[in-house]
Amino acid sequence: MSGIVVVFDFDKTIVDCDSDNWVIDELGFTDLFNQLLPTMPWNSLMDRMMMELHSQGVTIEEIEEVLKRIPIHPRVVPAIKAAQALGCDLRVVSDANMFFIETILKHLGIKDCFSEINTNPGYVNEEGRLRILPYHDFNKAPHGCGLCPPNMCKGLIIERIQDSICPQESKRFIYLGDGAGDYCPSLRLKERDCVMPRKDFPVWDLICKDPLLVKAEIHEWSDGGDLERVLIYLINKISKEQEASQFFSPDCKLQTLSVSSAHEALPKPLRVQQ
Repeated sequence: MSGIVVVFDFDKTIVDCDSDNWVIDELGFTDLFNQLLPTMPWNSLMDRMMMELHSQGVTIEEIEEVLKRIPIHPRVVPAIKAAQALGCDLRVVSDANMFFIETILKHLGIKDCFSEINTNPGYVNEEGRLRILPYHDFNKAPHGCGLCPPNMCKGLIIERIQDSICPQESKRFIYLGDGAGDYCPSLRLKERDCVMPRKDFPVWDLICKDPLLVKAEIHEWSDGGDLERVLIYLINKISKEQEASQFFSPDCKLQTLSVSSAHEALPKPLRVQQ
């Protein structure tokens, strides 16, 4: 396995739209969604909308069928498979929900490409209704980040992933995203990492306001074709740099370090069974 961790956002990065909006619009509940949107946080609203769908007789199977036809650029799946074949550790960090993401990734045949999925819990309860809960329980323990929505700070998740990696492994990160919620994790990346913001989307606009705040290399992309081209280029570039550094690294005595995590209270990511 290479020394590269590739972290993907999901909506408008892996799939080419917002999965929440896609389900609501395709099932004909857009007007009610827009009516309720000013009254509660987005994550809470999605849980409420799943209750409304259930009360109107919409089945889990109907929701799954809608998710299976979500638009995706034809080069995204090959890009993900190529990154895995090159030995990268692929992960998802998304403000969607577990039910939507798992359903789509399984349908696309790429769920096993990812070592973990970090997102809002989503599951079918005993009544057959889909529940969507916040990643961070903002009523009991707010995450305290002013850049992120109350239900999820992606920056804290990136820090947890960084802290989970042994320092001797010298892993380098590539982070791909599009939304305002992807700005905070971009700021947590280090100088040898890379961030791939989607051009002319909110994270791109935020980065462009002051690019010097981002320590990582910035590599833009516009569509799935760009995503594939830039991602594979960066993986190959980093791999060559890592190979070259092995010839010049001085011998050192490895130490067993105990990495204390400040993120023990975070929800456990889904460990993908291989």
